[in-house]
Amino acid sequence: MNFPELETPRLKLTQLSSNDSEALLKIFSDTEVVKFYDIEAYNTEEQSLKLIEFFNTRFNDGTGIRWAVRLKSTNQLIGTCGFNSWNQKMKNAGIGYEFSSKYWGQGYATEVLHKVIDSAFLNQLPFGELYRIQGDTMLGNNASESVLLKLGFKEEGIRRASGYWKNEFHDLKCFGLLKPDFE
Repeated sequence: MNFPELETPRLKLTQLSSNDSEALLKIFSDTEVVKFYDIEAYNTEEQSLKLIEFFNTRFNDGTGIRWAVRLKSTNQLIGTCGFNSWNQKMKNAGIGYEFSSKYWGQGYATEVLHKVIDSAFLNQLPFGELYRIQGDTMLGNNASESVLLKLGFKEEGIRRASGYWKNEFHDLKCFGLLKPDFE
């Protein structure tokens, strides 16, 4: 199965490789980037290599897909995005993303997620048809909520104490997007 590469006006989406480990370490070692994540900030390149391997294994298993997000102009890795889970039987997936804090507030997340969602709902990705996409945010992650709402996701409620990381429980706000609601 070939990894699908995508493009937007400013960005290209490709498969992550071990060559990306240093750039990925820079992103995941930023405490602001991982503030709302279920991980601590990275401090070794080995951690980013394991993450790349994890994302690529998920793709090979048909259970998810995560793209490297690169600036077209320089090929610089500025983040990753994709589907953390993909349930073929239920025709739904969970979406996730993060970007280097240097690139926040420039519309990259909205641009790239629009392309990824469009490709999924048009059945252009290798895991079959999708009807629903879910995004979960930790309370307080207003920037991520704003991106999801811009893309047409509807806030569906708060799942109390549904996450546990960094030695505490976290309430997660659930957002859903159905195929007929996406323009």
